[in-house]
Amino acid sequence: MRGLGDHLTIGERIAFYRKRRGYTQEVLAGLVGRSTDWLAKAESGRRRPPRIDMLADLARVLRVLLGDLVGKPMLMEEDNQRDDVPAVRDALMSPRRLSHLLFGPNADAQLPTPAPVAMRVEQAWYDYESGRFGSVVAALPALLQSAQELEDRAARREEDRHDCWSVSGRAHHLAATTLAKIGESDISWLAAERPVQAADASDDPLVLASAARSGTHAFIANGRYDAAISLGDTTAAWLAPRVGENDPAALSLLGMIHLRAAVAAARHQDPPTVNRLLERAEDLVDNLGSDENYWQTDFGPTNVILHRLSVELDLDNVSYVVEHGRINVDHMPQERSVTHRIDLARALSLAGHGDEAFSVLRTAERSSPELVRNNPRVRETLRDLTKEDPVTAGSRSSEVFVMAQRCRAVQ
Repeated sequence: MRGLGDHLTIGERIAFYRKRRGYTQEVLAGLVGRSTDWLAKAESGRRRPPRIDMLADLARVLRVLLGDLVGKPMLMEEDNQRDDVPAVRDALMSPRRLSHLLFGPNADAQLPTPAPVAMRVEQAWYDYESGRFGSVVAALPALLQSAQELEDRAARREEDRHDCWSVSGRAHHLAATTLAKIGESDISWLAAERPVQAADASDDPLVLASAARSGTHAFIANGRYDAAISLGDTTAAWLAPRVGENDPAALSLLGMIHLRAAVAAARHQDPPTVNRLLERAEDLVDNLGSDENYWQTDFGPTNVILHRLSVELDLDNVSYVVEHGRINVDHMPQERSVTHRIDLARALSLAGHGDEAFSVLRTAERSSPELVRNNPRVRETLRDLTKEDPVTAGSRSSEVFVMAQRCRAVQ
């Protein structure tokens, strides 16, 4: 997290913000409906960190972002820091975005055409799926400026209005999803509003469904789980009639809407809703038949399994993840495969399988160093592994500590 130190545990972060608010442990525990002993053990690390739903409640009471308690990734590539988030924020908060009437282009302005911008956006999406988040963030300021110029073009040229708004929607969807992924939850919502507006203007149901998906990412990143479920349900009900002809792109988008809502339901500790949404996604997989990647959804049988494992981890069903999580994900995009390996390593660590947890993390790091070294869940797992008895950890203990330093889990 910026300004507080990546090496701090979740408990230490809770204690820091509790003291900053002037709350005693007794007062904060009462505000979230827990005992003082529970909070004391959570802050000191004598118990496992609180579940994500309880962290969301603590963040709300402490008036901080959820990422302030969980820890935020820092964009790094090897030894060269690449952190262009302030430039993305500037692009999203440009006064030109407020009104096309007030800030419309002058008559002589050279505005881009949709096709070249679309190619740049799809290349950035490819980088996202490949786990190159530093490259995506570095590209976003220029892409967002081009998206704004395409919206200006749409206001002047009716013949390619649809294409202009569609490309803008895709660019802002990428921004919202990336920002949510790297822990910039506040501006992820700012980015998520724009693709929905662009999708409305494009008159394309698939663009709108994709944009709504970015909204669920932003809601989840901000701990707004009820809102994410509501958005998912509303979008699914609106899109479902358009799946009648078994269009694979529509099937994939609808399936991912269900999966994202299932994640929100799990973090809200609502197993019945989780199961309902996963069953709907499985029905769509039966129609689709195989792992596909329409609209960067990676939707198919494997992704449904991965989401089932992820939500079971959020529901504290560690044994399920350990029992069913050892699956082949080599054919999946790196963002998905590495995310799964991080979840599996976390479950293995919690279940006391330290050697295997560390092995899984090393495999993930070799696949995508940037995704692993900047993930808060990785840091928490490595901290747990470094606390193991050196006798039981054996020769692995020094390797764990070195990796923990690489990932800034310890000082």
